[in-house]
Amino acid sequence: MSRDPLSRHNVTLLGNPAAATTLLFVHGLGSDQSVWSRLTPAFLRDYRLVVFDNVGAVASNQGDFRENQFRYLNVGGYAADILDICAALNLSGDTILIGHSLGGLAGLIASVRSPRQFKALVLLGVSPRYADTEGYEGGFTKAEIDKAYAALMSDYPVWTRTVAELAMGNPDQPHLAERFAETMGRVPREMMLTVLCSVLQTDQRDLLPGVPVPVSLIQSRDDYFVPLAVARYLEAAIPDCRLSLIDASGHLPHVSAPETVVEVLQDILGESRGPAS
Repeated sequence: MSRDPLSRHNVTLLGNPAAATTLLFVHGLGSDQSVWSRLTPAFLRDYRLVVFDNVGAVASNQGDFRENQFRYLNVGGYAADILDICAALNLSGDTILIGHSLGGLAGLIASVRSPRQFKALVLLGVSPRYADTEGYEGGFTKAEIDKAYAALMSDYPVWTRTVAELAMGNPDQPHLAERFAETMGRVPREMMLTVLCSVLQTDQRDLLPGVPVPVSLIQSRDDYFVPLAVARYLEAAIPDCRLSLIDASGHLPHVSAPETVVEVLQDILGESRGPAS
């Protein structure tokens, strides 16, 4: 890659630099590090926080994406980026990764590749496979996925608005979908197509039994892109996994219901610290 990981990903360090535990936030498709802004204030005192932009997510690193597009033809490239950032910051096994969607799946892969890197994973709206197949309900048929590709290539602005509305849900708060569509629209269409293909064509189900750390799933009761059946599948397939269903709707509850997500996160992180001495 052409630049060091910290500059390439616009890595931002927040919180308490002397804290024993680091929280590494990894965003999903169509968003950037700002998507965590409603969550991070609650953890500034007790944790060291790391937020960053996935390659291709913002204008400053889209050149890096173009130079290394082959790296992002599957989710494994994003997992490699996570481990590069951890190495550059000398992050140890006291790191908890908090990942949304694509970012969470990349975190799962990274944990298997480097079993001692993370203390735990917290995943929001994560799916190991989006396409339906025999014995597995991913949420989308092949025809629906092909239609999504065609729509993106036909009219990108309309596609971003439609996806944002479906992903965000909460039609009573239209500004949330509008903001998400604006963020997605900053990613050039050909880059978005590459990332979308890497997500919709992935199948990481075989990886799940090998996840070496505790996993906490945070799942909205109504998520267009990740049905509850997928969350139940993850809970059953990952050796140490707990599912928290929250009273929120949409694929981005950290945006649409941040107070609820913060409350659940605080409970999860409190348990990960263990009993007080």
